[in-house]
Amino acid sequence: MRTIVNPKVTLVGAGPGDPELITLKAILALNNADVVLYDALIDPVLLNHAPDTALKIFVGKRVGKHSTPQEDTNQLCVSLAKKHGHVVRLKGGDPFVFGRGAEEIEYIEAFGIPTALIPGITSAIAVPASAGIPVTKRGVSESFWVVTGTTSSGELSKDLALAAQSTATVVILMGTKKLAEIVKVYQQFGKSDLPIAIIQSGTTNEEKIVAGYISDIECKAIEAQAEAPAIIIVGEVVKESVKLAEVYREIVLISRQSQ
Repeated sequence: MRTIVNPKVTLVGAGPGDPELITLKAILALNNADVVLYDALIDPVLLNHAPDTALKIFVGKRVGKHSTPQEDTNQLCVSLAKKHGHVVRLKGGDPFVFGRGAEEIEYIEAFGIPTALIPGITSAIAVPASAGIPVTKRGVSESFWVVTGTTSSGELSKDLALAAQSTATVVILMGTKKLAEIVKVYQQFGKSDLPIAIIQSGTTNEEKIVAGYISDIECKAIEAQAEAPAIIIVGEVVKESVKLAEVYREIVLISRQSQ
């Protein structure tokens, strides 16, 4: 007798990197998965929450490496749901924050397959927080922008120029390779002395933090060999981090000694 399959796709946000920062609802979805399609930034330990019988398929995308095209991933969600039942699409951070989650849902539902979304803790807020950087603080920053460093056309987002003119904290995702352009934007608005931090592999054991000012961050990033995946935070709140207090004290002392 043929088993009746009830196709369904659940988009799940896995959080910023630390596997303990996934939500309980996300774990429950994994517990009931027939298939898990997971991204490059997912900690493999999360796959242990899925049944042993579930298919686990890597569909990650990383800069400069072989990756699964988005269109192929969309098609896999549909074909595997029809064949096996419940597909969990496990994505880093939150699926709706530069995660193309809305596109995937639109594609899947066009085939009449029901979908569900389980939000994840976005790295845009969690990664700065893990480094002690508050994206807002009374008297320092009243708001924050989250901007993509690389648009679908491969260019720096034009929104950054608008954000750079404000007093808001600016969090830039996928911008590591655009650091020189980001610095240039801020310098054009006379903000060379604005604090900035680059956090690589935030919330994980491989976390690396490079902090300084717009004027010197490029040199520091090269010296520290900062690479993707990383998040860039620009604004006075960077100096509010207890973890980075010593960095900025040293910068002030060196500045005074050179005068």
